Amino acid sequence: MNIMSRTKTDTSSVMLSTDRSLLNLPFVYHYLHEHMYWAKNLTFDAFERAVAHSAIVVGAYDSSVNGQLVGFARVVSDCATFAYLTDVFVISKFRGQGLSKRMMEIIVNHPDLQGLRRFLLVTEDAQELYAKFGFELLKDTANWMQIYKG
Repeated sequence: MNIMSRTKTDTSSVMLSTDRSLLNLPFVYHYLHEHMYWAKNLTFDAFERAVAHSAIVVGAYDSSVNGQLVGFARVVSDCATFAYLTDVFVISKFRGQGLSKRMMEIIVNHPDLQGLRRFLLVTEDAQELYAKFGFELLKDTANWMQIYKG
């Protein structure tokens, strides 16, 4: 199911969509690799596989510049009990215009992500944004384990 939403921002008309065929994967990869601390060691091949196997992807497209991608987010999920939000960004020119909130609205309201037991994310600096959508700090961290190869 592809979900589309249009919004008028301060500088342009932006369309949000879950349609993967609209994604410019090389652009998304380059942006993540160059600007996001969590993607410095990510290869394009690994990123391409990650997107292909993600349950939900959301792209934000500036229709005033031939649909240039200006924001992105993806969710890894079994669509029944668990989801993990990752790779969220809005390019600097479009920040402060509500696009990350609009992307989050699409994600948390997506029909495939309803009734989950656990929905996780990791962020160093956007706790305030995600708290608006019901995310909170883990309370039971003593039981969590991980293999981390950042």
